Amino acid sequence: MASFGWKRKIGEKVSKVTSQQFEAQAADEQGLIDNDDIHWLHEAKRKKGLLLEDCLAKSKRLKDEGAVLAENERYREAVHKWDEALQLTPEDATLYEMKSQVLMSLHEMFPAVHAAEMAVQRDPHSWEAWQTLGRAQLGLGEITLAIRSFQVALHICPASSELWNEDLCWARKLHEQQKKAVKTETATQEGTAQGETSEEPIPDYDFESDEILAVCAAIAEKEKTTLPSKTVVIMSASGTVETVTEKEECAAVPDGSVFIKAR
Repeated sequence: MASFGWKRKIGEKVSKVTSQQFEAQAADEQGLIDNDDIHWLHEAKRKKGLLLEDCLAKSKRLKDEGAVLAENERYREAVHKWDEALQLTPEDATLYEMKSQVLMSLHEMFPAVHAAEMAVQRDPHSWEAWQTLGRAQLGLGEITLAIRSFQVALHICPASSELWNEDLCWARKLHEQQKKAVKTETATQEGTAQGETSEEPIPDYDFESDEILAVCAAIAEKEKTTLPSKTVVIMSASGTVETVTEKEECAAVPDGSVFIKAR
């Protein structure tokens, strides 16, 4: 009977050369796969870069076209161009700042303030954006906010004489005028209120008082003494004329009980 030994390991009969060839082939295939992945990623990045360059170039072209339109006072068309540019480059603060200026020229103050705020959010270090925001706030009558915006712009660019002499100086003058107007209005309202309260009420006379009765009696006595006399002319049958003067009798001094008592 034949005896059986331990089972050999799988692949033990495969020659060493064959095994090395198989490993080399597997490594080559893996290298090709890795190279394909790298090539695909590189191609995707390249296409994305080209697309971004195209967007930037197109946005710049639209920005320049809008600037030309704005210089020719074709403001609506300029806003339309810049809106298209913002679709391509939504983080461009300059586009929002220019759009705010044009909207102020169109007297659309609320959209102008919104566009300037967007510009400041995109680029907080742009003193032009803060300046435009301050001017838009002045258009809305927000003088205090405008002064703050101009101060921030001056903090970024303290050498700007335009900010000092025109924007901030004008805003402060308006602020002083506003305070004076408020004081004048307050004083007028207070004067009106004092005038209303200072009116003397009509006195409520007591017609039953002794003083009133005494005055009435004095008036009656005066009328009695100054009562005119009555002159009568009598002509007789013989033709003689005789003038007779008679004084009218006056009633006695009125008693206090005679007066009608009323209030």
